[in-house]
Amino acid sequence: MTATALYGRELAAAIRAETTERAAALTASGRPPKLAVVVATADESSAWYVRSIAKAAGQSGIACDIVDLGPDAAADTIVAALDRLSADGSVHGVMLQTPLPGGAALEELAGAIAFGKDVDGANPLSLGRLAAGLPAHPPATAEAVVALLDHYGVELAGRRVAVVGRSTVVGKPLAHLLLDRNATVTVCHSRTVDLPGVTSTADVVVAAAGRPGLITADHVRPGATVIDVGTNPTSDGGLTGDVAAEAVGHRAAALTPVPGGVGPVTTALLLRHTVRAAADR
Repeated sequence: MTATALYGRELAAAIRAETTERAAALTASGRPPKLAVVVATADESSAWYVRSIAKAAGQSGIACDIVDLGPDAAADTIVAALDRLSADGSVHGVMLQTPLPGGAALEELAGAIAFGKDVDGANPLSLGRLAAGLPAHPPATAEAVVALLDHYGVELAGRRVAVVGRSTVVGKPLAHLLLDRNATVTVCHSRTVDLPGVTSTADVVVAAAGRPGLITADHVRPGATVIDVGTNPTSDGGLTGDVAAEAVGHRAAALTPVPGGVGPVTTALLLRHTVRAAADR
């Protein structure tokens, strides 16, 4: 078996086309949409993602300000920047990029992002509303996983889905999104006993642990769909996922590549959220 590659570029292009049209209309009406990304890390995979956001925003007619506070920024400094951007009427979306400096936790700092501008669903209020089934912007990466599965016609209702990773950025919100689609969800983590035994029973495996090559052929049942959310930097400046792609590719029915799978859709959805937030103002 050779897995079908689930590329995200086609879906991302369709989302960006819609977003570009709406951004142009808002700009014409005197409300040009703007996204602000607060960065306090020297992590290369994060830098790659932020560059892709800025590039895609420019192509879609959305202003994008990168607020780089440096990798040693104190929590108070980060909160002050989020407060300032939340109060800035020209900014419609605010995002805090991870990882953060030691002593700073996303769950504690993201509360400073105004709910209406929380386009990456990081504020605990957004996460709580998501869990309760109320309107909120979900984290873009979590939403991208579901959007990509939908795009390729992967059935979720009644299916078993194993999510490897329990972060508030992907794992936890993704579990809620999948439950809303009537999937049977198991969230795995570093203390899961016999991880291959759990994931190999799933129809869909989502790898979002941030560990290169964590998911091997032993973790995947024949014919499963595997979504690789990992973006781990390599020594040659590239990116690799959480899935051992070559081995898993001979066992799974479908697999997202890294890069080129979830990433483009994540960026497109983040920009869609920004335009929607601008339209709601």
